[in-house]
Amino acid sequence: MNLIASLQDDEPLAPMDRQPSNQTNLSSFIWSVADLLRGDYKQSEYGRVILPFTVLRRLDCVLEKTKEAVLKEKEKREAAGLNPEPFLLKKSGLLFYNTSPLDFKKLMGDQDNIAENLFSYVEAFSPAVRDIFECFDFHVQVERLAKADLLYLVAEKFAGIDLHPDAISNEQMGTVFEELIRKFAEISNETAGEHFTPREVIRLMVNLLFIEDDDALTKPGIVRSLYDPTAGTGGMLSVAQEHLAEQNPNARLVMYGQELNGESYAICKADMLIKGQDISQIIHGNTLSDDGLPGKQFDYMLSNPPFGVEWKKIQKAIKDEHKKQGYNGRFGPGLPRVSDGSLLFLMHLIGKMRPTKDGGSRFGIVLNGSPLFTGGAGSGESEIRRYVLENDLLEAIIGLPTDMFYNTGISTYIWIVSNRKPKHRKGKVQLIDASAMWQKMRKSLGSKRKELSDDHISEITRLFGEAKEVYVDEESRKKVSGKMVADGTSPSGNPPVPMSRIFKNEDFGYQTITVERPLLDDDGKIVREARGKNKGQPKADSKLRDTEEVPLNDDIHDYFEREVKPHVPDAWIDEEKTKIGYEISFNRHFYVFKPPRELAEIDKELKGVTDRIVQMIGELSQ
Repeated sequence: MNLIASLQDDEPLAPMDRQPSNQTNLSSFIWSVADLLRGDYKQSEYGRVILPFTVLRRLDCVLEKTKEAVLKEKEKREAAGLNPEPFLLKKSGLLFYNTSPLDFKKLMGDQDNIAENLFSYVEAFSPAVRDIFECFDFHVQVERLAKADLLYLVAEKFAGIDLHPDAISNEQMGTVFEELIRKFAEISNETAGEHFTPREVIRLMVNLLFIEDDDALTKPGIVRSLYDPTAGTGGMLSVAQEHLAEQNPNARLVMYGQELNGESYAICKADMLIKGQDISQIIHGNTLSDDGLPGKQFDYMLSNPPFGVEWKKIQKAIKDEHKKQGYNGRFGPGLPRVSDGSLLFLMHLIGKMRPTKDGGSRFGIVLNGSPLFTGGAGSGESEIRRYVLENDLLEAIIGLPTDMFYNTGISTYIWIVSNRKPKHRKGKVQLIDASAMWQKMRKSLGSKRKELSDDHISEITRLFGEAKEVYVDEESRKKVSGKMVADGTSPSGNPPVPMSRIFKNEDFGYQTITVERPLLDDDGKIVREARGKNKGQPKADSKLRDTEEVPLNDDIHDYFEREVKPHVPDAWIDEEKTKIGYEISFNRHFYVFKPPRELAEIDKELKGVTDRIVQMIGELSQ
């Protein structure tokens, strides 16, 4: 039975005497807990109870074998006046322990004191695990359940399920827990996009990250570090680990992350703990204003920061770092406008890159369209783009279809950034238009109506890996492996459509020049400066001032003589005001001109519509 299906279908539970499989048993069990909560909890709140209780029961089962040994070790070390923690970790054989004499069976034996005993039991976990339940606000849910006379019933349900490692492996448990996370994110989809990235988007990003790392994909015993500064529920970290394990089972991925939302942070840590992974490097807090992993650098990074979120609340901390630390900090190039902090995350990741001499780094980040072009020359956004491009850090940008995320239907883009570009990419940027590569979902989830298929992911990965200009026949653009067009023609007779384009870094740069014209007096004579370094020179008329954007690879004086002077012979350039800017007009680079239809064709179509209207009016008057 599919776990998601079991959560959605109102079918009777399978009788327990049939001895269903572990997966089916878990699915039915979880749905039965949801049945208990119905009425006292909204559907979108089920996860606040089911997720922490699932974690608690799993940990209870995992620790069962070493429970007595841990308790005896605690007594022994405390009697000797020693800190017992390192000894307890060793005895448990895990990265956590619990020092309470209670377990789920004993909790069930004292119905009247179930709430107090649960609090006591959770408090006895090692600090890293206790932190998870604190961020789940577990005590709030326990009190709420107790008030509704549901606490014992819910705890009893969980006590009755076998989550021991010999019955359910870490891998199986991880799969079940991930399905739960996804389900509860989907049924509360008004906020899901803030904490949950669609799985297929993550898979694409992971593919793009690892495609050029042959050692990680093939070499035994290789170790790589991966960081997500907006970890959410941990989806990106999990998928990256799964991908690397599939490609190279002998490779090890050490995972790091930080997450602001308490519940998402708790889910992320719980998911990793359930899979037997180290949770010590998952940090709670605001990545931008309070970097939880200062000084750390990573091989790989992934991020899906919130789109268009203002950073006014942390403005002082960000501006202080920018002003005091400059390029020694994370925000040296400049600061974006307060209404959108997306580019702050981009700079944060750049600040976490290993130096090229130490192997360098690569990262993928999902951004909306605004960071591509917002802000003119000299603005914070433009200066950030300038820094990225002039330092040859941008490998590629992939334009995704609209309606791909749970809480927005806008266009989104994956940026692949690296300071270890392969030779054939140096000085260049690849743009890939994958906006037509999608399939319709069977059921919409919030704003998410489209998804990438496995074939779409493979095709985008191939386009990126080949790093070539690719044009396809327009009719086959939406299909995987669309017919390549090499000779400028297409079977449909339409112009070929670009899907992958290669540009030089400087192609995105421009110079904004200020064009001045002289101020004239009432007699039409030129007014001249009376003092200063420009004494005797024509005074500029601010009302006639204009600006021109000149491509970076074009000389501004040649451009001025060619494009401006013939129209306004008395104009000049104020060179002190010239600014360099960068923008990536993604859609313009993929625009294909379509000639308008013939007038005769339009007239024929209009006549057909008119005739149908006349016919309908005639039928109504009969």
